[in-house]
Order: sequence, then C-alpha cells, then structure tokens
Amino acid sequence: MKIQRFGIALTVVNALLLAVVLTQYDRPALASDTPAMLRARGLEIVDAQGRVRASITIFPAQTESNGTNSTETVLLRMMTERGRPAIKISTSEDGSGMAIVGPTGTHQTYVSVGARGNETTLKLKNEDGRERVVVP
Repeated sequence: MKIQRFGIALTVVNALLLAVVLTQYDRPALASDTPAMLRARGLEIVDAQGRVRASITIFPAQTESNGTNSTETVLLRMMTERGRPAIKISTSEDGSGMAIVGPTGTHQTYVSVGARGNETTLKLKNEDGRERVVVP
C-alpha cells in the first residue's frame, strides 16, 4: 500500500515538472538589459568555411634582431576570402598606422597612413610603381 502511494506521489511530481517545462518552452529568448563584456587576449572571426577573416592580436614588447626594442602592439587585420590581409590597423606607444592593400594578386597597390612621434605620413602606391608620399 505504501509503495502504491509513493508511486502516485512520484507520478504527480513528474506531471508538475512536465507542466513547468512545457510552459517555459514557448517563451521567447530575451536579451539582457546589460550586455556582457567579452574579454580575451585575442579574437578571431571566421567565415562559414572556418577561414579567419578578421583578427585582433596583441604582440608583446620584444627586442628585435638589430637590438632595437619594440613596444607592445595591438593589430587588427581584416582578410579576403583567400587569406590576404587587406586592411591592417595597429597601435602602440610609439605610434599608430593603417594600411589598405589591393586585391589578391597585387603586390604594390596600397595606401598607408601613419603617425609616429611628432610626424605623420600618407603613402599611396599603384601596381605600376607610381608612388606619392605626403609629409606635412
């Protein structure tokens, strides 16, 4: 008799749990009022085929082979579907810069903008070798 009552009680509890689960099933997912912060040491964005299309990387300070010291640098790269870095933006305590390069298959087509120390430069170059450098 006690086992029968226990079975009925367990069935009632299961039915209540099922009712709660079913009522929660049709609720729409709501975004939180306060968006979460994504923190990482780097970030890669990939396309549907798994190829990296954009990345943010932090390069630590280091001593170059010629003995000069480089400062920590943050680099944002955006790549074409063939993997060519088409846009690069970098910054460090020494300066900042941006490069926009031509499509895959070109080697000398680019625009480069930089600010280092107290100086700025703008460099334009075409695939045919024509080049213009603007320094104020």
